[in-house]
Amino acid sequence: MATTGTLYLCATPIGNLEDITYRAVRVMREADLIAAEDTRHTRKLLAHYDIHTPLVSYHEHNKVEQGEYIIGELAGGKTVVLVSDAGMPVVADPGADLVRLSIAAGLRVSPLPGANAAMAALVCAGIGAADNFRFVGFLPKTAAKRKEALEKLTVEEATLIFYEAPHRLTAMLAEVYAAFGDRDAVVARELTKKFEEFRRDKLRNLCRFYEENEPRGEFVLIVAGCGDEKAPKAERIVVPQDLVACYESFLRDGFSHKEALRETAKKMNVGRREVYNAVKKP
Repeated sequence: MATTGTLYLCATPIGNLEDITYRAVRVMREADLIAAEDTRHTRKLLAHYDIHTPLVSYHEHNKVEQGEYIIGELAGGKTVVLVSDAGMPVVADPGADLVRLSIAAGLRVSPLPGANAAMAALVCAGIGAADNFRFVGFLPKTAAKRKEALEKLTVEEATLIFYEAPHRLTAMLAEVYAAFGDRDAVVARELTKKFEEFRRDKLRNLCRFYEENEPRGEFVLIVAGCGDEKAPKAERIVVPQDLVACYESFLRDGFSHKEALRETAKKMNVGRREVYNAVKKP
């Protein structure tokens, strides 16, 4: 019987080239093929570790044809390692499509864990709950969809993790501040690199800082969830009907949905999620 190969999902360095495991280096050396988001970028990593495994590109613009080719190689018994430019593939990465194709074809998919920018930033942030978080990644590209996404996140109690490019960071911070208000936040920059930096402050102050200082490098933004605004449970004896009535009174006064949620939560001394759950349509 023919034996099918394995698709390995391999974490690569997020900054420092030493952000990689011994096992990842060994498997990449022994593999039949490495599929990379940017082959020019990955060649530098392979050269550093003296890895000479054949390399092919796999990215958003060629994933259909290259996906078919890679599935064919796996079905023929080959071992393929999928890597992204940094961190774990599939996360904010087109590798998710290849994983789905492999599973649908009955092929083995296995992780080679390692560096991850979101987790690295979260554990060093010092705000919110590190064991209760939501990874958002990059916000949508259009302004309308970004606003909609942030509106939904205003009632999220978990610590929020965002990715953003340097040329978009200042505008993105302003949008997050407008949606969430002045929450605690951390901007993590150039993780594990020479100029690694954690800037911990309120969102308003972070907006001001990056308006005056051009963002440079790779960024992760950590924002405290709305759970930090909740009153103790013992004080929150409020029936849903009262929350709805209060919320609707703010709407009649011209407040937006988000503003009415926030003001109702303040007035009734409850968390925004409780108001949201009371007023949401079935």
